[in-house]
Parts: sequence; C-alpha cells; structure tokens
Amino acid sequence: MSLQYTGPSTFYTELAEVPLPVSAHFISGDIARVTYSVRDHDRNIKRNLTKTFDDQCTTSHDSSEVKAFATSPSKSRQAILREANSKRFVEIWAGSQLEASLDVSNYHQAFLTDDFLYSLSFSPNETSLIYTAEASVDTDDDPYNKFRYAPHFGDTSRAKKRPTIFLFRWTRSPAFTRASKQDISLLALTPGVLFAQATFATEDTIFATGREYTKDGRLLGAKGCFNRPMAIWQLTLPKGSLASPSTSRLTPIERSCRSPRVLFHDNQPVKLFWFSNPIGGPHASCVSLESRDLLTGTNTVLVHTVFEPTPSNDFPGLYTEYNMPTSPFLRRADRVYIVLQSIWHSRTTVVFIDTQSGAITDTTKLGDGPLYSWTVHATDNKSQFICSRSTPTTPWEVLLASFDQYDTLEWKVLDKPLLSSAVKEALNDLTPSIIPITARAPTESLLIQSKKASTSGHKPVCVTIPHGGPHTTSTTAFVPGVVALALEGYTINLPNYTGSMGFGQTHIQKLLGHCGSMDVEDVAESVRELVRRGVSEEGRQVVMGGSHGGFIAAHLIGQHPTLFNAASLRNPVISVGELASGTDIPDWVYAEFGVSSDSDSYTSPPSNSNSLASPSSNSNSLTSDALTPPTQLMTPQTYNTLFAASPIAHVDNITAPVLIFIGEDDLRVIPGQGIGFYHAIKGRASGIATGTGNAIGDANANATGSGETRTGRDKTKGIVEMLSFPGESHAIEGVEAARVSWEATRDWFKVFAEGG
Repeated sequence: MSLQYTGPSTFYTELAEVPLPVSAHFISGDIARVTYSVRDHDRNIKRNLTKTFDDQCTTSHDSSEVKAFATSPSKSRQAILREANSKRFVEIWAGSQLEASLDVSNYHQAFLTDDFLYSLSFSPNETSLIYTAEASVDTDDDPYNKFRYAPHFGDTSRAKKRPTIFLFRWTRSPAFTRASKQDISLLALTPGVLFAQATFATEDTIFATGREYTKDGRLLGAKGCFNRPMAIWQLTLPKGSLASPSTSRLTPIERSCRSPRVLFHDNQPVKLFWFSNPIGGPHASCVSLESRDLLTGTNTVLVHTVFEPTPSNDFPGLYTEYNMPTSPFLRRADRVYIVLQSIWHSRTTVVFIDTQSGAITDTTKLGDGPLYSWTVHATDNKSQFICSRSTPTTPWEVLLASFDQYDTLEWKVLDKPLLSSAVKEALNDLTPSIIPITARAPTESLLIQSKKASTSGHKPVCVTIPHGGPHTTSTTAFVPGVVALALEGYTINLPNYTGSMGFGQTHIQKLLGHCGSMDVEDVAESVRELVRRGVSEEGRQVVMGGSHGGFIAAHLIGQHPTLFNAASLRNPVISVGELASGTDIPDWVYAEFGVSSDSDSYTSPPSNSNSLASPSSNSNSLTSDALTPPTQLMTPQTYNTLFAASPIAHVDNITAPVLIFIGEDDLRVIPGQGIGFYHAIKGRASGIATGTGNAIGDANANATGSGETRTGRDKTKGIVEMLSFPGESHAIEGVEAARVSWEATRDWFKVFAEGG
C-alpha cells in the first residue's frame, strides 16, 4: 500500500482552530483590546477576531479589510489602515466619529504590515500619522520601469521591494465634523533610503529603521534574520514645507539595528531604545539592547551580549522576537522598565529591563508549576501589561498583569480557550518535561508523553522533531500540530541542539562550520538519552523536520540508517552548494557552514570596528562598501566542502521511507532541493522504476528484476512520496496545506513507524 488517507483528525482540527493571541492594545484607561488569529477549516481561511476587555468581554469578528490598527498617545483616537474592493483607505477615528479619511489607492500600492517593515504612529499632537506602504512605479513615461528588476525582501515578501514612509496629516474641524479633503495631505518621505519601522518623537522628528542594499544590489531575505545591513536613523521634517526630510544615521555601520522605541517623560522624548545584533555571521544571535540619550546624543549598550551564563547569574542573554512591543514601557515606583519576553533555555519568560541600569529581572521564573512560555503583547506605558502564556499541553490564555498599591505584581486571567470535554481529557493525559542531554551539555530536549505510556511491553513510538533555523528554539509554547501527534499516541522529542537560542552566544557560534555533524549528533544523542531513560526504545523511532530541521532529519536517516523507521520532511535543505545560488539568504550558506571567514563574505564587518563608534559624517548612503563586498562566488573547493556537509552525500545509505512536502513558492529553500532528494531516493530502489507514483508499490516492484523478494531494511529502500503545495512558501502554513501535511505525516507514520 502507498500513502492512504485515513480521514480527518478531530484532535488536530479543534486544536488548530484555537484562537491565537497575536497583538493587544490599551484603547483607554483599563480597557484592553486583544486580536486573535483563527484558522477556519470550513472556509479554508485565516481570519481575525478581537475581544475588548473592560468590565465584561465583548467579541467582534473583524473582516479582512483592516490591515493595521493603532491607538493615539491620549487613547482618544484610533488609526485604521483598510483595504476593501481593491481600494486602500487611511482612517482616523475619534471614538465613534470618523475624523479623517482618505482613499490612498492612487498614491501607493499595498500597506506593509509585517514585522520588519511595519509602521503606524501618531504624532504627539495627534494631527499626523506615519505608515509604511509599497511605493508605486511610474510607467507612464518609461515603459521599461514596469519590467525593470528590483530586488525584494525574500520569502513571503516577493512583492515588497520599495518600502516607503508616508506622512498623513489632517486639520481637525472645529465643528467636530469629518475633515474635508482640502484639510488632508499625504506625503511620501523618500530621502533615498529604504525606511520602515518609523515612530514619531516630536511633531517634526521621526526615528526609523533604514535598510541597505548589498554592494552587488541585493536585499537579503529579511524573515527570521537579525543580521541584515540596517540602522536607526533620525528624520527631521522641515517646518512649514513639503520638502523631503533631512536624515542622520545614529548607529554604527557594523551593527544591524531595528525596532526603535521612544521613551517620553512629561510628554517630552528623553530616550530612544532599539535592538542590535552584529551584521553577518549567524542569522540570529544574542540581542543587545541599546539606547540613545536624546538630550546629549550619547549612545549606550544597556544589555550586552552574554557569551556564557555563570552559576551566579544564569541569564543567557536576550533572545527576543524581531521587535519590541509597540508600547514596551512600564513605570514602577520611580523606575521605568522595558518589558519583553526572551528565550531562556527551552522556554520564553517575561523580563523587566531597568532603563537606567540595564538590570534584568526574570518575572516569570520556572518553579514547580506548569512549564509556561510567555508572550508580551503591550503595556499601557504606566503600570499594566498584557501577556499570553501556554504550555506544550495547554493552549494560550490571555492575562493582565498590574502592580498594586504595595508594588506587588498581580496576574488576572482575561481569557481562556474553550475546548471540548474529549480534548480536555486527552490533554490531561499528556505530561511535558525538559530533559537534559547529559552527554552533550547544555543541550536539552522538550519531551511530551502520555501518562499511560506502557511500563511493560513496547513503548510508544517516539517522534523526534529538530527545529529549523538552526538558530531558533523549540520552546514550551503550545503548538497544535505537535500536541495533536502526541494525542495520536506518540511520544514527542523536541531537541534543542547546539546552535539553539537561549543558552548563550557561545552555544550559537559553536555550531558555525559544523552543520551536518554537531547538530546531527546532538539530535541522535537525544534519541539515545530517551532510550537510556526508558522513555522510548530502539526500533520504534521516526523523525520529522522542516527547513534546517529537515536538513538534520535527512542527515539522520543517511548517517544513522537504522535509527529511524520513517521520516517526514518539509522544504528540507538537501544540497547546500546548490542552495547558495537560489535562496533569498545566500549568506546563510557561507556563514553557517564555515566557508566565509575571509573578506569575501556578504556582510562581514570591518575588523577594527567599534560597536559604539559614532557614525562617520559620510555614512548617510544607501550602501556600505565596507560591509558588503562583492558576492562570494561558488568555487569547486567550496562546493565540495558544502556537498560533504549535505544530506545528499549520504543518500545511498537511506533505507527509511521518506515523505517530502514542497511549498512551490518557497524562496528560502527552493523547491528543487526537496524535488531532487525525491528523485535521488526513488532512483536508488533496486530494479527498473515503474514510475506509477505509488510509493510502496513501485518500491516493491523494483525488487531485483529476478523475482526475488527484498527483506529487512532493503525492503523499504527507495520508498518515497512527495506532496507539492501551489502558492505555499517556506512554512507551508496555509490552512488546508498545514492540515493536509499533518494528516499525511500521521498516515505515513501509521504505516512505517513500527518498521512495517
């Protein structure tokens, strides 16, 4: 038999449709609004709903028209970016009154609302608004402009090429009526830099992130990458003029800086804060928090890179989301703090950072209670903030945190998901834990297992799932697809191998140049550790992973061909040398595999750089030649090094049946990687290929051509199946695509998990 559909999973469907909190705002006083993302399998769409919490909870189901929403500093106004019927509108609401509205469809293309380009900020006087949108291309006088090549921001961002800050201004009507069109203006701020993430400080001062091209004209892929050439800039608007603003770069050229946030005192801007990472090297690393005194112009590193935690201070450094919350500040007594979530080993925790000293307080330390991972959504810039939390077996719930009159932090649960009694009972049977991999410290695994797991007889089949990246982390947050597999009766092993975030910068850098060996052996050792502990047993192991996790999984079935009975791979990296010429992050190949130690790397900083040096007077240029030398070319020697570190080098050893998922629009790991692996495995089955598409039937028909029956591992050699998803990018996260890939993995493991 081949891959056969066994029907929908009620566990997966219900858990995948649990609303996921994605953002929050304090819209006035103690009133909070939380936005959730919801998967709708019946309509095959993702939609949003919002809940407003005051004395009671009010739910509204938003249409897809609202692309972004922001509340003004006084909480009296709201800005909405709306797209409807191919039209785009900017709206300003004062309570229930539409104060200003403009159809901006002819001014620019789509609003840009992703993490790395989004802007939506009121001026202090609440008469101006800035936002980011894709600039239009003028083709009236030059038809070549329609087809002229422009680099884009990579996977999921093919249409994002010309991010532009737009300044929207309106004059309030004294009669409290809607502003007339002549009282509204819209200006594109185009001073020659790709600006985004803009925020007002004063009526004429804006801080923004400026992105840079490489010397050879690239925009390196942005998603998941903290090491791109970009800086914090100050834009000064000319008073009483519509001319372009003057610009000044505030951060040094060797640092990748993003997410500017302004701290106000008595309505005056006093400090600017931002995240900073080195340019080049690993795509994600320990984050520095930096600041600028807006009165003196002095830059300071508030939270430094931590290379190794110590016994007296086990803080591993900051490992944050791409951005700070839009409103990250919390006032407590006479101190001001920045509130963030940060990865700390295998979980995320809430940390308070003193804006004066940089002192770190872990507010949600792991005790003897649930293994919560936390997300910080917003503060009221006073004494309250909104978080969400979950465990591997408990879906997200939303909480309000506040300080009482005695300066004690209190937590109030605002919202919990509604689950069926059957799912509640099933989840109560699962136990999560964190297991140290003692032979390869400080690596550890997140384990999810049934309380009813057999103590005699066979152990449940163990599914090992290495994360992608490689510089990400499997945390204790709730992941519907993972827990749904556990509810199918599997033990789940989520190893945080060398290179994972949350263990110190040394742990990240240690992997560079050792991908395909160190990470692979860490994961293999995690399997052995669970066997030694009696959690699982040899011969009852399967593996799955996506991206770099798929790279590790593919290596494991090649380097350790008897360890796993089956594999499921999503957009896996298979042949690294070939990937370099097609991926949106070619620098990843050279940095992660240790072949970019010379000056030919994509983004190597100058050797004599000082991370806090004042930018030179001539640094206001679009590119920095010192940081972006010519693109490294693939040489035969480099290709051979990368081939040896690739899973394709071990394809002849693979005997486990392999299921592959391809996103046809993937710009990160191009589809040819998985497709080539499919044909390489299929071509190594014995005999003459029949090409029927029936994975198991073809493999059995390809026995030896002499009527012989294959036995043991040879029986499953060459069994491979592939599903290809049109319109899906690297993550394959569309509603239908995610469900089908989960169901296919379940059905694949049903057939092969026990060595069948």
